[in-house]
Amino acid sequence: MRVLVVYSILLLIQFWRGEAETFSVDGKVLILDESNFDSAIASFDHILVDFYAPWCGHCKRLSPELDAAAPVLAALKEPIVIAKVDAEKHTGLARKHDVEYVSVALQIYDLLELAYPTILLFNHGVPTEYRGPRKADLLVRYLKKFAASDVSILDSDSAVNTFVEEAGPFFPIYIGFGLNNSVLEKFGLKYKKNAWFSVAKDFSEDLMVLYDFDKIPALVSLNQQYNERSTFYGPFEEEFLEDFIRQNLIPLVVPVSHETLKLMKADHRKIVLTIVDDEDEERSKELIKLLKAAASANRDLIFGYVGVNQLEEFAEKFDIESKLPKLVVWDKSDDYLAVVGSESIEGEDQATQISKFLEGYREGRTIKKSFSGPSLMRFIRRSFDIRMVYIVVFVVAVLMLIQSFSKGGDEYHSVPNQVQTDHASSSVSEFESKEYKPGDKED
Repeated sequence: MRVLVVYSILLLIQFWRGEAETFSVDGKVLILDESNFDSAIASFDHILVDFYAPWCGHCKRLSPELDAAAPVLAALKEPIVIAKVDAEKHTGLARKHDVEYVSVALQIYDLLELAYPTILLFNHGVPTEYRGPRKADLLVRYLKKFAASDVSILDSDSAVNTFVEEAGPFFPIYIGFGLNNSVLEKFGLKYKKNAWFSVAKDFSEDLMVLYDFDKIPALVSLNQQYNERSTFYGPFEEEFLEDFIRQNLIPLVVPVSHETLKLMKADHRKIVLTIVDDEDEERSKELIKLLKAAASANRDLIFGYVGVNQLEEFAEKFDIESKLPKLVVWDKSDDYLAVVGSESIEGEDQATQISKFLEGYREGRTIKKSFSGPSLMRFIRRSFDIRMVYIVVFVVAVLMLIQSFSKGGDEYHSVPNQVQTDHASSSVSEFESKEYKPGDKED
């Protein structure tokens, strides 16, 4: 009898838990914690989870945007649910999903808040970090991609144009004109997180002119963000088709950022990286045009660029003390290749210098170099307020002066002897060595 009672209680507890963990798609943002997180993830095909901190300014600005987007996403044919977790309160849950209060490898104090918010999109239980827009309307447009069909079927000119317009600029678009959708199904599934896929079954010659292809079958790729278009006429065997798709996931010349680095690292190709002082300078923009021409003729390589003013902590790994702009070949490891005789492309005829660099690389006239750390002064400038540096120097000077008086006694007017000078110098050296060692790891 006692066993039966215990068993009944357990059944009631299980029933109560099941009732408590039932979720509905009502357009409201769910509040999750350790007790219901796993159940929520299992309940929905698509769920966006915002790990936030109550004190975080970025999180406070994001919250009303999520509230506005939630009912729109819930109304989709395949609904996307929005949820949030207080990562400060539920630290174990946050840590489980790699959400921690860290300096994100930059060691710059004013960037510490970048850990929050961390936004994860769970598709069928598999998490992907969300790095898309954060305004409600753009967030909705971006997320629709993950609830869409792997390959959309378009049956008219207007359907094609509407598809392209609604897809927006966030992902590359592939349209197969005169192709069977079965040709693209595998890639539509494989690259669902990275691109839109569709096939046009019925279209006019006007559309052929608009999308710049003159025969079928043809696969057209569009990258609206970078105003790029490319056409593939076959062969449509899997190997060649995937090469075309993969190459066009990335624009011809890629601006380096935390987001694009992930795309480039997922690609098997080596990167021809251009380092400039400032991406926004007119001469840098002209150089990027020349790089696009080179990239079109060298599709076995990725071409990227980075400005020291835009992303110094990355650019400085490639010895930015030398003349800029410069080109290197990077295989996404801690090493890179410099081409002998093409250490810099400073000057007038940069197109010729780019060609010379590529020729030298392909002929093997290269030197392997390792990532360099920041110089001491750059590290100090980046890690401390300059006033702090002055204060430290002043304190060291005062200490040296006090030491001089205490040692000198009645002879305090005399010049410190060599031993004292050496001791003071060593104190400064010791301070500098404590503040920074070239071999120290930078997170």
